[in-house]
Amino acid sequence: MDNFSKLDIEIQKAIHWFGNEIVSLRTGRANPALVENLEVDSYGSKMPLKHLAAISAEDARALSIKPWDKNNIQAIESAIRSSGLGFQPLVDQDIVRIIVPELTEERRGALKKMLKEKSEQAKVSVRRARDEVWGEIQKKERAAEISEDEKFRLKDKMQEKIDAAFKKLEEIADKKEKEISF
Repeated sequence: MDNFSKLDIEIQKAIHWFGNEIVSLRTGRANPALVENLEVDSYGSKMPLKHLAAISAEDARALSIKPWDKNNIQAIESAIRSSGLGFQPLVDQDIVRIIVPELTEERRGALKKMLKEKSEQAKVSVRRARDEVWGEIQKKERAAEISEDEKFRLKDKMQEKIDAAFKKLEEIADKKEKEISF
């Protein structure tokens, strides 16, 4: 049980999930991650935008999307308009441009609230993994596979991993909150 590989995997999954979830929270800066996973109706199926076009930030406030097949321009424009992100795409020949509007105080508050919810979901996932490992440790102690001292040593080691995970999650959330407040 010294090896907490299952716990480590679950912690990494939670941190990775959290990072992926918050990358799409709009911060007022143009970032290709804002739209790269938008589902676009193309070739008879839904595909992520990043599979259909090159997405780049022209500057801090504008994105350009250049489809590899010009026939997808209308589908891309439609997907962006209906995405709920609040972007108004502009079609300019064979490029779709998005100007990222300034965030209002109301929108900043809503984004911070979403950030806190996502952070809490990640922490719940880590706690759930902790509880499973703790249950296994207690079961081994009851079965006399490990001593009571060993149980508490493992508990302390496990808690160190949990504290480190929570610290990492907080660092990621704080960085994103600063971007939102900017």
